[in-house]
Amino acid sequence: MVLSCRDQADKQGTFFISGIIPVVLVDEKYNGGVKMAEVVKQHACKEKSEEEKFTILSKVIEDYQHKESNLIQILHMAQAIFGFLPEKVQSFIAEKMDLPISRVSGVLTFYSFFSTKPKGEYTIFVCLGTACYVRGGKKILDKLIEVLGINVGETTEDMKFSLEVVRCMGACGLAPAIRVNDKVYRQVNPNKIQQILKQYS
Repeated sequence: MVLSCRDQADKQGTFFISGIIPVVLVDEKYNGGVKMAEVVKQHACKEKSEEEKFTILSKVIEDYQHKESNLIQILHMAQAIFGFLPEKVQSFIAEKMDLPISRVSGVLTFYSFFSTKPKGEYTIFVCLGTACYVRGGKKILDKLIEVLGINVGETTEDMKFSLEVVRCMGACGLAPAIRVNDKVYRQVNPNKIQQILKQYS
């Protein structure tokens, strides 16, 4: 999935991507008068060919000066452009930055906000932190697995929903909680799942 029209960049250049909240994708850095936030915004609602996407990614890597210290930012931008980080994208980044592929994949797998598989239009995050777990978080997860017909880390066949687990959403006082993209639902129970999902039908 390429960035949807619901994704948006704020005035400071911080980019919010469906299913990755919060994400600081870009700094205030300019190269030739072009802020990298604008590069992503220009393509946020347009389908691009794979060749065009790699051209954009190449520009991103150039603007970050091919430095290994900027690898995480580059991976963020790559995921914004492609929607996920398949092996061919990892190899492209490694080659352009003169890094071993193991270095790129190591960083990618260490951080949970990177994905090597396509994500659905809506990513559902179920909190299984202590407060949410003891108040029924696992039952909510089981209900979502039943209703969506997918397991954690998977995406529905229609590319509508992806399902993930997180350890805390900062809503412990109103646990259990889930998040659909950037919207948090508090005091959720299994009986509310269908009603919540209908909002995204």
